[in-house]
Amino acid sequence: MNALLNIRFALAWALPLAVGAAALQSPLAAWLMMLAWQVGIALAERVPALQHSPPATPQTGWHRWCIRLHVPLQAGLLALGLWLIVTQGLSGWAVLALGMGIGGVTGSQGITFAHELGHSRLRLDRVLAWGLMASVNYAHFMVEHYRGHHPRAATFDDPASARRGESLWRFLPRTLGGSSISAWRLEAQRLRAMKRSWLHSPLVWATLVQLAVMAAIGLLLGRWALLFWIVQSAYAIFLLEAINYIEHYGLRRAMQGTRPEPFGVMHAWNADHLLTNCTIANLQRHSDHHMHAWKPFAELEALPGPQLPTGYAGCIFLAAVPPLWFAAVHRRLDALPVAATAAASTAAA
Repeated sequence: MNALLNIRFALAWALPLAVGAAALQSPLAAWLMMLAWQVGIALAERVPALQHSPPATPQTGWHRWCIRLHVPLQAGLLALGLWLIVTQGLSGWAVLALGMGIGGVTGSQGITFAHELGHSRLRLDRVLAWGLMASVNYAHFMVEHYRGHHPRAATFDDPASARRGESLWRFLPRTLGGSSISAWRLEAQRLRAMKRSWLHSPLVWATLVQLAVMAAIGLLLGRWALLFWIVQSAYAIFLLEAINYIEHYGLRRAMQGTRPEPFGVMHAWNADHLLTNCTIANLQRHSDHHMHAWKPFAELEALPGPQLPTGYAGCIFLAAVPPLWFAAVHRRLDALPVAATAAASTAAA
């Protein structure tokens, strides 16, 4: 029975394959396929039967390779995008559509799976995670997320935790700048503590790879290929930060002296919607993930913490329109214990 239930995570493979097949038809078809996938899941998860996922199961080799397989799928999808631009002489608008379509995959799944691989204790998985993040020009996530966000999540010190009353559009510049600065600061502290130079920093080398890849694409394949690479990266990063916005919005850990209280079930928003969990490796079981950061995605539990009004797929659309987001979430915030929430008076400045 568990084997049958675990097959559901293969649904994740359908998205890069579908967007790739659509891209072979036209760049617009690639973007429309990605949009249809997001809208379709958001609408389907309004059905009560799709609002709950099967219980946690022990991690197996199937689960590990289910995630790892995304690496060649994403590499192939990116290569396909570049090949289409070079061989078909696409216009600027077509390049933008293709970048948005493929960026939807590199953001919703590529970054999510990099996140999962980065939490692995296996060196191979962490190397794959760095590669996925470098492919969207966001390698500093590999420092900031694990050494910055996890210790500081649901506090005002964390640039990736949104404050009550802060719109997604005000959150984005704060988290983009704050996360980058924090990552380089944390890496500098690590190198000082280990008495090592910047030559020993994977962040430096990954950043150089990002720059070298963009330079090579621009010089060898042309400006439209470079635009495609930038657009897919930008949209992928937007999706990542939109999910960050949703995951801890308005929640706050109390301070115990100079340190925040231990992360608890009330400090992250959760959802257990089936299709989204199948597609992005149970990321919506977010309280358990923060409480047990090394726990593999298959073993994450659906905990009774703050519950989102719908799955991540639908919440992204709500968050994009602040009045809709505030209306849907603030009443849920108000129903939580006061200690779990950031007071309205400390909303974003």
